Amino acid sequence: MDISLKGFVNFITYTMKLLKILAASFVALPVIVTLILFLRNPPADRVGGVSEARALENAAHNRTALHAGSEDASSQPTDMPIDKLLGGLLAPGFDEVSCLSRYQSSLYRKASLHIPSSYLLSRLRSYEDLHKRCGPYTKSHNRTQKQLKSRRSASSTECKYVVWLSYSGLDNRVLTLASAFLYALLTNRVLLVDQGKDMADLFCEPFPEKSWFLPVDFPLKKRFKIFNQKSPHSYGNILKKNILNTSRESLPSYLYLHLAHDYDDHDKLFFCDQYQTLLNRVPWLIIKTDNYFVPSLFLMPSFEQELSTLFPQRDTVFHHVGRYLFHPTNHVWGLITRYYQAYLAKADERIGIQIRIFESGTGPFQYVIDQILACTLKHRVLPEVDRKRPIVSSTPSGKQNLKAVLITSLSSGYFENVRNMYWEHTTVTGDLVGFYQPSQEKFQQTEKRLHNRKAWAEMYLLSLTDVLVTSAWSTSGYVAQGLGGLKPWILYKSENQTVPNPPCGQAMSMEPCFHAPPFYDCKAKKGIDTGALVPHVTHCEDMSWGLKLVDNQDEL
Repeated sequence: MDISLKGFVNFITYTMKLLKILAASFVALPVIVTLILFLRNPPADRVGGVSEARALENAAHNRTALHAGSEDASSQPTDMPIDKLLGGLLAPGFDEVSCLSRYQSSLYRKASLHIPSSYLLSRLRSYEDLHKRCGPYTKSHNRTQKQLKSRRSASSTECKYVVWLSYSGLDNRVLTLASAFLYALLTNRVLLVDQGKDMADLFCEPFPEKSWFLPVDFPLKKRFKIFNQKSPHSYGNILKKNILNTSRESLPSYLYLHLAHDYDDHDKLFFCDQYQTLLNRVPWLIIKTDNYFVPSLFLMPSFEQELSTLFPQRDTVFHHVGRYLFHPTNHVWGLITRYYQAYLAKADERIGIQIRIFESGTGPFQYVIDQILACTLKHRVLPEVDRKRPIVSSTPSGKQNLKAVLITSLSSGYFENVRNMYWEHTTVTGDLVGFYQPSQEKFQQTEKRLHNRKAWAEMYLLSLTDVLVTSAWSTSGYVAQGLGGLKPWILYKSENQTVPNPPCGQAMSMEPCFHAPPFYDCKAKKGIDTGALVPHVTHCEDMSWGLKLVDNQDEL
């Protein structure tokens, strides 16, 4: 009896312990599950803009396949890690919150097919070190700037400078600033940027620690508006009058370089090596230009080898330099990302159509609408519409792709015409096509801050598309194609308001066109066709007298 009672008590004790263990397990189980889910899905970042970008990270992995003119795009792996530093172009360590676009751009743009050379990356890091040593308010900068205040002749200095003047429209400024930076890189100078009215409102600082903006107390700032070809310090004017004494004691502390579209033959001697030798001895060079003059730098023997090493693929100059320099400020980045997420992010394919009309009078012009449709339908950028079938098919067959078409134009008329055609009729492929236009400013308003914010946002949005159609002569189209690494379909310039035949053609390269190049043989001192000297510098598709860089593999 005692043994049976003792066994019963032990049974009850073990049962109670087992129940306690099970109860504890049930209490702990939800906590464990919650922890697992939390660790697998961390909370969204609280910094403005970061959470939205993180949401697109998965989509960014799968966006590399659709890229017109890039037959290798579909072969890219879809599980590539996000490359925040753009293949090493960007330096790490910047404050991310102050410029969200710098490290977030890779979440919105497909991975570039064009890898920067290791030599370019090395030279960019060396330039950043130079900028730290010689940038605004450093000892070296202050010492060199004193020469300008005292109006003394040039003396040996540790640091030399290129000062870029803010001039012309925003798209031209982007192209010319890239040109000035490349020239600074080639000549071991520090680039300083005239802020103008809105440069600081549009672009983040591209260099670590020291600003690229010219100090507000720069001694020559009040003269910027009056610099012209006849200025006493104009290099072209000095050469024309043959009044430059080349002794170091007589060299000026600065020279003004007039490289705008109206420059004359003496101004163009800037592109001759023998005149660069003298410029190398002047500490301050002030550049005013509205030209992307990079192609002519490739024709200068003193720069040719360095440029070939920096850019083995010669048609990637603006693609690399532009992505290195130009990062939209947070105000502009907000315009870009909100629009992208609302209208473009969910599309299977993004198409950009950039329309710039140089005609006088008010549009829309019917011949332009006809030309856009002739180009995009011929090259299957847009699907044909079926005017016979009903608007809605009762039994849709196959997958319906969604195409998002971003149209940029000062006028809303072109957008409305093309949108209505695809609204009123179904496509023969069954694809769905949506049309979007961020702004309709009616006319260019270069000096207005909001106008330029929108213009910069639209150029950037165009660069995020998979296929691009641009207008002949348009510098904003050049910016978009270069940043995006795209070879666009170029709408040829019309004659007599008729549709050209063919209506468009694909660009030879993603490089911008130099609209006003020199045609001069510096050695022979006579005129020459500078578009026929080397295979990698040729005439532009949209401007027969212009020059552009192309990648000629036969030279390699």
